[in-house]
Formats: sequence, C-alpha cells, structure tokens
Amino acid sequence: MPKLWTETIDAHRAAVRDAAMDAMAALVATHGLVAVTMSQIAQQAGIGRATLYKYFPDAQAVLTAWHERQITTHLDQLTAAVDPAAPAIARLEAVLHTYAHIQHHSARHHGGELAALLHRSEHVDRAQQRLRGFVQDLIAEAVRDGDLRDDVATDELATYCLHALTAAGTVARPDAVQRLVIVTLAGLTASAGNSPLS
Repeated sequence: MPKLWTETIDAHRAAVRDAAMDAMAALVATHGLVAVTMSQIAQQAGIGRATLYKYFPDAQAVLTAWHERQITTHLDQLTAAVDPAAPAIARLEAVLHTYAHIQHHSARHHGGELAALLHRSEHVDRAQQRLRGFVQDLIAEAVRDGDLRDDVATDELATYCLHALTAAGTVARPDAVQRLVIVTLAGLTASAGNSPLS
C-alpha cells in the first residue's frame, strides 16, 4: 500500500476517534454521564453509528479513550513546562505550578461522578506512576544540588507534593493555587534542623 494512502487512512481514523472523544466530552458536560448513548455520540460527532461502533464497542470505551487522551495531554504539558537548561529546583517549581493549574482546571470541568468513575481505571494508575517518577527524579536531582531537604526519602516527598497540590482542585481562585504551590515548595526546602523529624 502506498505510504501516502496509509497516512491518509491513519489520519482519517485519528480524526474519527478524536471527533467521537470530543463529542463524548461535550455530551457529558451538558447532560451528565448516565444519559450519554452511542447514538448521541455519533450524532454529536457527525459520524454514522455503524462507523462509531467500528472504533468503540460502547460509550464507556469512548469515555476511557477521551480520558487517556486528557492524561497524555497533561503529561505533555508537564514535560513542556521544564526548561532542560534550568537547575533542577527551577524545573521542579515549573512542574508543580503546571500540575496545580491542571488540577484547578480539571476539577472545574470534570468533577463529581465523572472523576470518580475515571480515576478507578488502570490507565490512571500508570499515568500516576509516571508522574510520581518524573517528580521524584526532579526532587532527587535538587537534593543532590543541595537545594532541597535530604532528611526525607525522595519518593515520600514526591507523594507529598502531588497529594498537597490536588487541593488546587478545591480552591476557587488562581491566587490560592499559587499559594498552595509556595507552601508545598516550602515543605520541600525546610531544613532538617527545623524539622520535627530531626
């Protein structure tokens, strides 16, 4: 099969999948999760129902694919926030700011019933492990540079950061998100001598 033809088919398949996922997101935002059917998704996406079934067996599969796409986008945003030439502490700060803003934005758009359903999925566990490893590596590098406390294991510090910043999803204002990041970073830089652990 000619390369151009293959690329055209792949692009078409990707466009159909994206249209279905975008339609699902729009329908859930408008009607809630329970009310969404494959017929509605097909109509919203502007594709035939038979075509939709070639790509997804049911509405849950469309929702899962949409969520996986969202997670990939978020991980890409976190990676893009990092200037490879910057010191580890600056890269970590950029990642934590970006993560907090993602949490703040996501909670406004995908809260409640939808979040509870999606965050039980296996793809979420994989993404969280990848995210935790990414943050832990930055913390370990900043510890080696002498910029962060060394009296707590780096995996514990990474978990602390991610859990602390999920609170950004519960605050109403962007300045509160900024304060959460500052407080979280302060916990990472507290000297061992002032720590209750010492």
